[in-house]
Amino acid sequence: MYFVVNEYFLVAEIKTIFNKNGFLSLISHSDEPERFLSLRKVYIEIFGDMKEFMVEKVVPVKNYFTIKFVNFNSDQDVDFFVGKRIYVDSENLVKLTEDTFFIHDLIDSRVFAEGKPAGILKDVIKLPSNDVYVIHDLSGKEFLVPAVKDYVESFDKINKTLNLKPGYNIFENDED
Repeated sequence: MYFVVNEYFLVAEIKTIFNKNGFLSLISHSDEPERFLSLRKVYIEIFGDMKEFMVEKVVPVKNYFTIKFVNFNSDQDVDFFVGKRIYVDSENLVKLTEDTFFIHDLIDSRVFAEGKPAGILKDVIKLPSNDVYVIHDLSGKEFLVPAVKDYVESFDKINKTLNLKPGYNIFENDED
């Protein structure tokens, strides 16, 4: 899944109405769920345009969060939000630690193995133990590479290049 729409970054989806006071429950797409507690404004696509909504309150509830927007005070007011995606702008992205990258920075990166072009990173699969990079080689064949230091030497965000560690050959299991 690609997480960027016109420089807005997907952080959550609205799952359901939470109560009759205008709260909505969220499905997080963030590795930093506490980020929701500091949100002051978000963007939601309405009829093809990104509209800004001011956040009145965010409340953690068990394993998820609920959100309430300013001036939306009843379940009737927020009914049309159900199923919509919540985005933030670049100034409201979380700050990442070293060697951590946003998926949108990785997507479409050129991948190199043994110093040679190996393909393009097309997707990132999020798994409990570690992420996995989906790479399409130059012929379009798909390869999966664990997103761990045992396999990845470096990533250059500016040049969008991902270098695999020497000795890891993405073509080694190729039966053709």
